[in-house]
Amino acid sequence: MQIPPVKALSTKLLWRFSIFNIALLLGLMIWLWQTSQAVHVVQPQLPSDGKLQCVSYSPYYHPGQTPLNPNSFIEPAQIDRDLAALSKQFNCVRIYSVSQGLSYVPEAAAKLGMQVYLGAWIGWVAATNDKELDLAINIANKYPKTVKALIVGNEVLLRGEQSEVAMQGYLQKAQSSTEVPVTYADVWEFWRKHPKLEANVDFVTVHILPYWEDDPQAITEASHHIVTVMNLLADSFKKPILIGETGWPSVGRQRQGSEPSLINQASYLRSFLQLAHEHAWQYNLIEAIDQPWKRDLEGTVGGYWGIFDTALTPKFAFTGDVQPRHDSAKIMLSGALGFVLFLGLAFFLKARAASIRLGLCAVGIVFGISAWLQTQYLVSACRNLSEWLALGGLALLGWLLVIGLVWRIYQPNKSQSLLLKAGVLILAAAAISASALLIIDGRYRDFPISLYALPILLLSFSTAFLDIDVRPPRWLGYVLSAALMLAALYCVYLETENISAYYWLGLCGLMVTTLWPKSQTATPSLL
Repeated sequence: MQIPPVKALSTKLLWRFSIFNIALLLGLMIWLWQTSQAVHVVQPQLPSDGKLQCVSYSPYYHPGQTPLNPNSFIEPAQIDRDLAALSKQFNCVRIYSVSQGLSYVPEAAAKLGMQVYLGAWIGWVAATNDKELDLAINIANKYPKTVKALIVGNEVLLRGEQSEVAMQGYLQKAQSSTEVPVTYADVWEFWRKHPKLEANVDFVTVHILPYWEDDPQAITEASHHIVTVMNLLADSFKKPILIGETGWPSVGRQRQGSEPSLINQASYLRSFLQLAHEHAWQYNLIEAIDQPWKRDLEGTVGGYWGIFDTALTPKFAFTGDVQPRHDSAKIMLSGALGFVLFLGLAFFLKARAASIRLGLCAVGIVFGISAWLQTQYLVSACRNLSEWLALGGLALLGWLLVIGLVWRIYQPNKSQSLLLKAGVLILAAAAISASALLIIDGRYRDFPISLYALPILLLSFSTAFLDIDVRPPRWLGYVLSAALMLAALYCVYLETENISAYYWLGLCGLMVTTLWPKSQTATPSLL
């Protein structure tokens, strides 16, 4: 049985649909143009050779490599290649352990004239800690000119894996067994909580990460925050201070006003280097290379603190303007593929009117570009097969909803309409689930805005202005609408400074316009 054809929309309403799609395309193109413009970022005063002091080096950036697997082993050949690349920009690397093949790093660094902050990883198990520390001490004694210092433990007190007294014992053992300087590294707040450790180190090593602060710092406040913390530490400790970690992520979820992006990463690091020059700070940047495995611990953002990507390509230079996007060709190709797909759909639907073809081609380009942006998000966010199935399935659902909506407009039938309504229900349930996860466990979860944006925009417009009815039963529409808005509002309550939370609230609000039941007293549509 056929439902009233969309011919009833009239030519005027078909043009309305086309104009909306053209407006979407123009808005998307303006946004892409703005985010593709080179940005002027502060130019720091660099050493005459252009090399920076030190950078954290973890070689776990190839597929399957992770320090969480005790059987992982990094081949010397990889370390040689990595350090050869890093030696062009840094005089030193910091490593966090001497296990899994990293004991070779000082030997490789010595061949390149680099130095090493040598880390001994301290965890829960005393026997493992003793073995690690003994090996680190032997390496430090073997390469005393290469090893700048022995860092015994990294954020051990933050993780609660050892007590202050236990750490004092490890540090005393290192001090009595090697001539190289000895230190302990932790976030700056924990050094202030455990000031007695200063007596057991040659200098204090602190981590200052504005993004990860309990009160996350916006990029505009980050430099001031660093200066404030360093002044506070200078008043608290008498021994020299090394900034053992500082940096900014290039991809990931925003925390309050602290937003990961390539421009913000470049801006933060360049501004920090200028401050380090002015204040004569000793520092180690985090980190050399993106670490995909860290996403398992910290969400998307954990994998993208590298100055180099996993292809060992620098994300930006430390001089000159910074280009935020490098995917213009892929965007154009994706848009072209979307154009061809929807032009083919227009012919398949036998859409001859110029208004129909124009609208379909416009939404096709938006569809193609949106699919590319979604793919980028999936690659950065999905950590395992289950996430690929869940988030990839959600992206696929959105694509099918867009195509199904177009089909519903131009060649509707009853079964197709029912399938579209079912898809809308699944999309709404997924959005409620996403909000719930953001509320319950949001620290390491992204707002999946790119996966929902296009289907929700088209569905809400079609419901409001084209009288396309995809509403569920009345009671269910009320329940879903209430759940969507309450959950999205609570996300905003939790992160009032996070613009992503407001975008998410806006999308959920548009979704409600698609779900909210029609007024029972409404006059029947004549369209």
